[in-house]
Amino acid sequence: MPGTPVFKSPTILAGLNAKTIKGDKREEYATAIMYLAPAKMAGGANLCAMAREAGCDPTHDNGGCLVNSGQAQVFSSINRARISKTQRYLANRAEFMAELVRDVQRFIKWCAKHGVKPAVRLNGTSDIQWEVAHPCDKDGERFTSIMEAFPEVQFYDYTKVYKRVYRQLPSNYQLVLSYSGANQRYADAVIGAAKDTGANVAVVFRSKGLRDSIVGLSEHLEGQERFMNRAVIDGDQTDLRFLDPQGVIVGLYAKGRAAKADTSGFVVD
Repeated sequence: MPGTPVFKSPTILAGLNAKTIKGDKREEYATAIMYLAPAKMAGGANLCAMAREAGCDPTHDNGGCLVNSGQAQVFSSINRARISKTQRYLANRAEFMAELVRDVQRFIKWCAKHGVKPAVRLNGTSDIQWEVAHPCDKDGERFTSIMEAFPEVQFYDYTKVYKRVYRQLPSNYQLVLSYSGANQRYADAVIGAAKDTGANVAVVFRSKGLRDSIVGLSEHLEGQERFMNRAVIDGDQTDLRFLDPQGVIVGLYAKGRAAKADTSGFVVD
């Protein structure tokens, strides 16, 4: 997008994602996103623990994984860079966290310069549980998480690891559950977690037209007549999920070759 300020660092990027640009302009936020190689694409540990169950593991069935959406489906160098970054994370987590702290500090200064509020999505193409087992140091002080280290920053992510929403998350970390009908046990667990905790649920519909029709229909229905008994909102107007009302379905539509061709149940017809 010409004229859009861009923030680049070794770990996070801002100003390149069309959906976050729309949200940023409307709400005066800038969202920096970390893009890693999902599942086991980089080798080693699985960075998307529920990808197989949810039908979106790119190393298994090439379902609706976002790794093949946007510019990544055109430029293979983008995914090579993501793999390299992921390998740094896997090789030395403490060093990677130190790098991330430096980049978030730089991003905060960049936001101040441009008169916007900072927001960060660490799982652009991964599903790491950043709220646990990821301590970091900032200005000589030890913190249990990157969110605790930067209370002035709004962090948010989508997740398929439904147990995460049962935790006492940092007050500046918003999680949205990601639905998939590829596995009934998984689908039931996500719906149950949403019901138990009030967490919002992102659902990917087959087309924009289908999503829009369901959004419009839900405005005139109540209770069980709605999709999963919840109102459906247009999740593509903005990516700032922490500003959504609680207890809704965040309606998205399939983008990228893999998602559009998905038949696993991850994309809803």
